[in-house]
Amino acid sequence: IGKKRKEREITTCTPMSASSLFNLPLIRLRSLALFSSSRFPHLSLPSIRSVSVPISPRKLPNCRAFSCTAMTDSKDAGMNAVQRRLMYEDECILVDETDRVVGHDSKYNCHLMENIEAKNLLHRAFSVFLFNSKYELLLQQRSDAKVTFPLVWTNTCCSHPLYRDSELIEENSLGVRNAAQRKLLDELGIVAEDVPVDEFTALGRMLYKAPSDGKWGEHELDYLLFIVRDVKVQPNPDEVADIKYVSREELKELVKKADAGEEGLKLSPWFRLVVDNFLMKWWDHVEKGTLAEAIDMKTIHKL
Repeated sequence: IGKKRKEREITTCTPMSASSLFNLPLIRLRSLALFSSSRFPHLSLPSIRSVSVPISPRKLPNCRAFSCTAMTDSKDAGMNAVQRRLMYEDECILVDETDRVVGHDSKYNCHLMENIEAKNLLHRAFSVFLFNSKYELLLQQRSDAKVTFPLVWTNTCCSHPLYRDSELIEENSLGVRNAAQRKLLDELGIVAEDVPVDEFTALGRMLYKAPSDGKWGEHELDYLLFIVRDVKVQPNPDEVADIKYVSREELKELVKKADAGEEGLKLSPWFRLVVDNFLMKWWDHVEKGTLAEAIDMKTIHKL
């Protein structure tokens, strides 16, 4: 009788396919393995380790960037984890030379010189110029971990609005101003309350191209944002190596040193374009409180 009962128990065990095993929770898989080996040593189940089930790429975030590009390019090996994440996850806004949105692509692809040259990829960007109540300009030295232009001195914050609803708003450059507030927190630890979106003044736009090295470069349609606020700064070392406030005269001395190659000092190309073409006359408006008189958002300066 015992033998017949055992046979009935065996016949009620439905054979399982390899794919059906992956629909069971891990704890049940373990229980099933113990159950089969201890009570029914002659019952053969597929080895869990040998089962192969295709995984949809949609379930692997940023497969295009990490698996297909980064892991095969030895030149990216020196990129730290923070910069790697930003390069592959951030989606920049692609525009034409009239600043019309034409698509989006990863920060990585937008900064490859081969794409800039071959595909003429142009993305939207912004440059923040933050002055304190003494009318001194806050500068930052970019971190040595930055992929483009590491360790160069530049304006307060330079980055990109992303391809997301809040940063695509065209009216009064609100999307770009939202992005500026976000990045001032990311890079310099300046909280949103200290830099209200409505306090940014978009003075103008410029279009420029600048290679960083053999692989990376910039091709940007850059919004120039000014703001006068006293803020608390807590730089993020992944983004910023150093900061300093400078007066107009101190900035002129900094430019002279950069031109002479003193102390290994370098300025970012976009910052230098603004210094040479706009900054000093706009600084006058900062001190007089007449920034609104300098606004020209109709012109895109090709420099």
